[in-house]
Amino acid sequence: MDSNHWQIVDRALAGQRPTDEETFASLAVLTERLHCLKKLGQPYSSIGFSSHVERLKAHKNAVTVG
Repeated sequence: MDSNHWQIVDRALAGQRPTDEETFASLAVLTERLHCLKKLGQPYSSIGFSSHVERLKAHKNAVTVG
């Protein structure tokens, strides 16, 4: 499953799988990996998620709070 995190999130965004806890767990792993990559310095500092992924992250936060 480790190499499939991006596929799980991609398929959820495309409506090919449910947006469930597995999706958000994969998103959490990818978020941590992005954070570690950005800590490597300037060449990586501008890398980020697409607006679709950012909306998915916001949806998770809204569901958790609400």
